[in-house]
Amino acid sequence: MKAALIGVGQAGGKVSQALLEEDRRAGYDSIRGAFAVNTAKTDLEGLDIDSMLVGQERVKGHGVGADNELGAEVMKSDVREVMGELDGVVDPKTEAIFVVAGLGGGTGSGGAPVIVNELQRIYEIPVYALGILPGRDEGGIYQANAGRSLKTLVREADSTLLVDNDAWRKTGESVTEAYDAINERIARRISLLLAAGEGIEGVGESVVDSSEVINTLKSGNMSALGFASADAAADAGENINVITSTTRKALLTGMSVPETTEAGAALVVVAGDSDRIPRKGVEKARSWVEDETRSMQVRGGDFPLDSDNVAILVLLSGVARSDRIEAFMERAKEASEEVETEQQTENFQNDELDGLF
Repeated sequence: MKAALIGVGQAGGKVSQALLEEDRRAGYDSIRGAFAVNTAKTDLEGLDIDSMLVGQERVKGHGVGADNELGAEVMKSDVREVMGELDGVVDPKTEAIFVVAGLGGGTGSGGAPVIVNELQRIYEIPVYALGILPGRDEGGIYQANAGRSLKTLVREADSTLLVDNDAWRKTGESVTEAYDAINERIARRISLLLAAGEGIEGVGESVVDSSEVINTLKSGNMSALGFASADAAADAGENINVITSTTRKALLTGMSVPETTEAGAALVVVAGDSDRIPRKGVEKARSWVEDETRSMQVRGGDFPLDSDNVAILVLLSGVARSDRIEAFMERAKEASEEVETEQQTENFQNDELDGLF
């Protein structure tokens, strides 16, 4: 799939750059262009991709301070200027646009839905959101931001692919290490998904193409991606069980939103040396995912790569009813109520002070 990336906010910019770098390193050439938008000047200075600072009249390049309402306002003011900068990012070969954002911060959570809405108005190709959910140990304001943003994003985007910060974070990692590692893991998995249909080594027996990715994502407004890999034997026949067991691992323990196994539609991609991938293994994996997700819309195929490993991607669409997402939305609702209570208390105290002068 030929895709363009637009990173909104700090996390969005970093993930977009990591995705572009992984795409170039692996030789996929699936990403046509990448662009970053932010309200904080310092967050853009560390990026190598083209970028634009927005909201200068309101926030003077200092960011919106986790205020997603302000993030939305400044993005609305400058969104047409942002669209004017995308001529070299979205080209005639682009098949889809991904708006990438951390949903906890002010610029990403407030600005991403605005960008998606405007892109939908201008372009006829699918516009997806890649939304990164804050972890459980991040502050209440970030939970509240993400909950509010998610409700708007899923309405505006053709599909919102979610990544839970807790899903791919390893025990013992510092905050900085965790974010860098999560960005790297997102880049590896998403770039492999985008590369589907862009085979760079040989021809597979049943190669997944971009239309299958697009058709899978059509089946629901929220989606998640699972990944797992394993060593592959030289003899394809020995890899039937390797493929099926690795597929189970991808779905049951490797999802970008944990505890997500039911879906409206799914896509199973088996990536590796085409001589080591047995057709029977791909079909067994697809059949197992069909049973596990309770979906009759499960597509499957392989993606030829020059590798001694076999990697499995499981894309699930229509996952809004997953326990993890429902739990997150409940947590976001509670956090939002707490934030509103704190603001009301602060306003009451300010009113008391006003009466003293």
